[in-house]
Amino acid sequence: MELGIGMFGDLHIDPKTGQIQSSQEKLHQIIEQIKLMDEVGLDFFGMGEHHRPDYAVSAPEIILAAAASVTKNIKLGSAVSVLSSADPVKLYQDFATVDVLSNGRAEIMAGRGSFIESFPLFGYNLNDYGALFEEKLDLLIKLNSHETINWTGKFRPTLINQQIYPRPVQPKLPIWIAIGGTTSSVIRAGKLGLPVMFAIIGGTYEAFKPLVEMYQQAYADNGHSMDDFQVGVHMHALFGDDSQQIADAYYPIYSAQMNRIGGDRGWPPYQRTQYDFGRSSHGHLIIGDADYATDKILKIQESLGLTRFSAHMDVGAPSHLQMMKAIEVFGTQIAPKVRAALKKGE
Repeated sequence: MELGIGMFGDLHIDPKTGQIQSSQEKLHQIIEQIKLMDEVGLDFFGMGEHHRPDYAVSAPEIILAAAASVTKNIKLGSAVSVLSSADPVKLYQDFATVDVLSNGRAEIMAGRGSFIESFPLFGYNLNDYGALFEEKLDLLIKLNSHETINWTGKFRPTLINQQIYPRPVQPKLPIWIAIGGTTSSVIRAGKLGLPVMFAIIGGTYEAFKPLVEMYQQAYADNGHSMDDFQVGVHMHALFGDDSQQIADAYYPIYSAQMNRIGGDRGWPPYQRTQYDFGRSSHGHLIIGDADYATDKILKIQESLGLTRFSAHMDVGAPSHLQMMKAIEVFGTQIAPKVRAALKKGE
């Protein structure tokens, strides 16, 4: 199982003054954090795409290109690219460029997006939400397989004998599909034979087991080799030396972000009981020390049959020092224990 980190580039917002951290400061911190991820031996990093004032990153591929120059081994992908409001040709060219710069370490994680700001920004109608994703995913897959493309769709001009450059170092870019929990998305990914990343950001992780099984069945039924089968989960996490201390210190930061997002979506105020349940053995949060995190990651892997675990570690913008500490604990303590346990169980 691969172990890595996903981030959205949350900007710190001062709870007293409301002042928002500068994007310049945040972006430099992110590059320093990715460099440490590579140094401590984590397998992959994913950068999210948002078009809001409280997030620093609207173009993940630019961050990944910068990260390629200061890393050697870690895979570099999006988490996610909002494919529905993107031009698949430009997206493919951008990530092929990252692949060239990184000597073959780039990935694309495509999704429909849980925020909608990019649709009016780039001139798309939300009534076409599902159709946009299906059509653009079809084009992205074809771009990945053919240097010369002929393609016709509804939402983008026709391509006739068009050559797409640069080509990646890898024979094909890995294309993951990010899924929040809809069965139609699960079945589509299985039919296409594309790896899936489930976002588990509420409730229990066991609730996703039927979806994982559905995906696996669709994958096998459509003739794809199980040797290539990949499934991952993305879960909110933060690590430190003392479980209770890190949980108590992180709660005000995490709950403030949940309330900011919830205010836009009509959610009730976030409660400490929700947070504590999330940190329980069956919950969706992994916030604590190395032993706690190791045990929980292994239980999730056993339950869901994962090939990848992604810790989303910047929700609400913990400080740079907190992030660096969490990355260090993940790479030097948690990851070795998880890998040793999985190897022993083979």
